[in-house]
Amino acid sequence: MLIIDTKACTGCKLCEKNCPFSAMVVVNEKAQAKDNCTLCGACMNVCSVHAITIERTAASPEELAKFKGVFIWAELDEADGGERLVPKKVVLELLTEAKRLAGTLGEEIKVLLPTDGRPVDTDILFAHGADAIVRFENKLLWPYSTDAYTTVISAMVAAKKPSIFLLGATPNGRDLAPRVGARLKLGLTADCTMLEINADKQLVQTRPAFGGNIMASILTPFSRPQMATVRPNVFSVGVPDAARKGPIEDFAVTLQRGVVRTRILEVEKLVGQGGGIDTARIIVAGGHGLKSAASLAMLRELAAELGGTLAGSRAIVEAGWIPHTLQVGQSGITVSPDLYIAVGISGAVQHIVGMSGARTIIAINNDPEAPIFKVADVGIVGDAFEVVPALIREIREAKKKAA
Repeated sequence: MLIIDTKACTGCKLCEKNCPFSAMVVVNEKAQAKDNCTLCGACMNVCSVHAITIERTAASPEELAKFKGVFIWAELDEADGGERLVPKKVVLELLTEAKRLAGTLGEEIKVLLPTDGRPVDTDILFAHGADAIVRFENKLLWPYSTDAYTTVISAMVAAKKPSIFLLGATPNGRDLAPRVGARLKLGLTADCTMLEINADKQLVQTRPAFGGNIMASILTPFSRPQMATVRPNVFSVGVPDAARKGPIEDFAVTLQRGVVRTRILEVEKLVGQGGGIDTARIIVAGGHGLKSAASLAMLRELAAELGGTLAGSRAIVEAGWIPHTLQVGQSGITVSPDLYIAVGISGAVQHIVGMSGARTIIAINNDPEAPIFKVADVGIVGDAFEVVPALIREIREAKKKAA
């Protein structure tokens, strides 16, 4: 329920100007809500005198039944020098998982696609499982900003009433999801590793808890949509079906510059500082067993020979050997490369969570009881300072013979 304190309202028209659906109007210097109000909270957020509030109560089973469909936020990257936009890989992972969930529920999958008007590869979204796309364009929707995205995503979710809303647990996704949840008074489970539909058709959201020592399964029984973020690389990308097509519903959203309270002045890309391990096909990761930062030179050499990327455990990040952008694990980045070589990594649960999705795992450790060997496909018990140089020599010899 939208509540307007007419005594406090000054008739400033901020709510009217910033409502994404033009559902607010000021009459006789007092704000009023029209019938198309979705309770998205945009007006409440911009009201400088706090004259607008929203009261939400636990929905009845009849009210919950009105929410249908699985929604996914399509976070985008620039491509072709910024000429067009493409969905991040995690969006395709979520679509693959959503197909399974939606199939159990017998509901549709819709993708929320915010853009600034540049062309977007929508075919790939349909090919990976989207039944429909809800697209909304505004110049203020690029680059990502907390205020702009919270306003339009909250408005669309409130208006369309999905049963489930999924977002990638990227830096932007981790920023956006809790703000939408707070705006709409929804529950949110972050960093899920498993999603299931139970017998009551509720979303069971499973994530590691207490430092990864237990897996907690969480329900959202009294509000909709059920919101969850999922780490990139937790789910695999399914096989695309290029024949799949669907409708695109366009919305022209009202979004004023005054809503966006921040402005990006400059973007600096880190060169030579690492990064990109979330999409790497081959990763060579080091742990505290290497004893010194200088020892990482041989891992960089091995990674270069394999065409891979250097990474590491939390221990060497905290020691300052590598930047956080290269940390694999629960508090770092989840990876799923074709090949993961763990050197001097004991295999704490927090690290295993971040790399167990690798197709092939090779572990090198001088402790035969190291937990890392339990998840490794190939285990080498030995001194890393002997094993790694030997591997480099063997790879170079193989390359010479192949040439």
